[in-house]
Amino acid sequence: MKRNHPGLIAIAIAIALFLFIFLIGPILTVVYTAFTDGQGGFTLTHFLAFAEISLMRESFANSLFVAGTTVLCATVIAIPLAYLTMRFQFRGAVLIQTLGVLPLVMPAFVGAAAMQLIFGRSGAVNLILMDNFGISLPVMEGLSGIIFVETLHYFPFILLNLSASLATIDSSMEEAGQNLGASGWRLFRKVIFPLALPGYIAGASLVFIKVFDDLGTPLVLNVTNMLAPQAYLRVTSIGIEDPIGYVICVILVLFSVAAMAGSWWFVKRRDYALVSRGGAQAPKRKLTSWQTALAYGWIIGVLMLVLSPHLGILLMSLFKVWSFSVLPEQFTLVHYATIFTDAKQMIWNTILYCGLAAFVDIIIGGAIAYIVIRTTIPGRQILDHLVTVALAMPGLVLGIGYLRAFRGIELPFGAGAFTASWVIFVVAYSVRRLPYALRSCMAALTQVHPALEEAAENIGAGRWRTIRKIVIPLMMGGLLAGFVTSFITAAAEISETILLTSRESLAPMSYGIYLYFQSIAGRGPGAALSVVAISIVALGTYITHRLAAAATPHQNVGNRT
Repeated sequence: MKRNHPGLIAIAIAIALFLFIFLIGPILTVVYTAFTDGQGGFTLTHFLAFAEISLMRESFANSLFVAGTTVLCATVIAIPLAYLTMRFQFRGAVLIQTLGVLPLVMPAFVGAAAMQLIFGRSGAVNLILMDNFGISLPVMEGLSGIIFVETLHYFPFILLNLSASLATIDSSMEEAGQNLGASGWRLFRKVIFPLALPGYIAGASLVFIKVFDDLGTPLVLNVTNMLAPQAYLRVTSIGIEDPIGYVICVILVLFSVAAMAGSWWFVKRRDYALVSRGGAQAPKRKLTSWQTALAYGWIIGVLMLVLSPHLGILLMSLFKVWSFSVLPEQFTLVHYATIFTDAKQMIWNTILYCGLAAFVDIIIGGAIAYIVIRTTIPGRQILDHLVTVALAMPGLVLGIGYLRAFRGIELPFGAGAFTASWVIFVVAYSVRRLPYALRSCMAALTQVHPALEEAAENIGAGRWRTIRKIVIPLMMGGLLAGFVTSFITAAAEISETILLTSRESLAPMSYGIYLYFQSIAGRGPGAALSVVAISIVALGTYITHRLAAAATPHQNVGNRT
């Protein structure tokens, strides 16, 4: 039942215009500025100027080094964790998987501040090592500090994707390898990992993109000789007309797109599909005593590192003094009193901006999902492709593109300039987070059988009434999942936020956290505001799960119509 209702065609055109104006338009503006001279003619002068600046060459090399090294380090953590929890029997596997994804709840730049106090030159770990062994570990110095923080923050992308791939491998493949004499490391290297490679490549490409484009972590750690910080500094210090900043943005876009396209090409060039007798998952094997000890030792060590930023932030928010000491001193709640006095507007702004952006996302995502899956409108797949572009676009690039493309644009009814209003946050957040909501909506709609809609129309319900009474209620779980995913990721956004914030009264919490962490005196309030942000995200997740369970439809089609 795929019909092209005129109203759906109009909606498809409206969505396409929205994406072209607020996604493709700003990106093209950035690219156009990088390749044109003052008179609008094509030129490569700006790229040549970029190549002639030693700081730019150094920043480019550093960004590639940090992103590549982080992928390697994240791989070292994620592969054993995924393999152990998915292939062996031991207690706490589900808890380990859950704790393993906790870093994604907290922005990387927030964890960076806590990691300085724990692993920095005068942090708790190095103070213990100096007192007992006379040594220190320079893990938080320069680029190594960024790699350390980013590894602990982004390795869950590999863990989640690799675990999903391992879960789909048919047991007969492993049995065949074992029958041919492979076992242990050889079995993993020759059979298991090659079959799970699509999941690993997907996760590794996401880690590379996130790290290569990250702005907040380098700024918090005071490392500016990387591409993203240089683009930010050029635009904010020299001005929006500086061409080098746009050249950097083009490089960020090219490498982000190349990482996604490269992962797709690598997976597509080989056939990973399984033709099996039943698709049964491989049974989990038992570990010997010494293997269990090694496994638990590795997992506990990893989880201690993973949870250390969360613990550090909590301690920073509850204690007055933490400097040159193993543990903080002088318990206090004054930091929370400070933020609820000085930053309460930022808290409200975050809930408003992210809530509206998530609501926009599920409306547009649900509409695109319905148009792509339930209609035959020509070119409908273009909407899906346009949304996917947002997934590869760095927030920094979109932020600069918005400032350039929409300067001078006034909102109606005398609301002022678009780039100086709160509306720009909602638009920017919704565009960047739309891919997450769309995937949830499409997954939910594929589980709604078209026969249910046909039955409703056969008993007299029109197209819009069927959508309202049948489709939307049955998709509610996916809609709510898309809402909370968009909300959570928008609340942690920093690259766009620090560029688009024109005054503090409009700033969301992520900008306030960044400002607080710029000084030692502000670390306590910054940590308290981080705890509030994490709590809002956790509460939103819990409420969404409860609503999704309550929204499970029980009525039949006739009752709904």
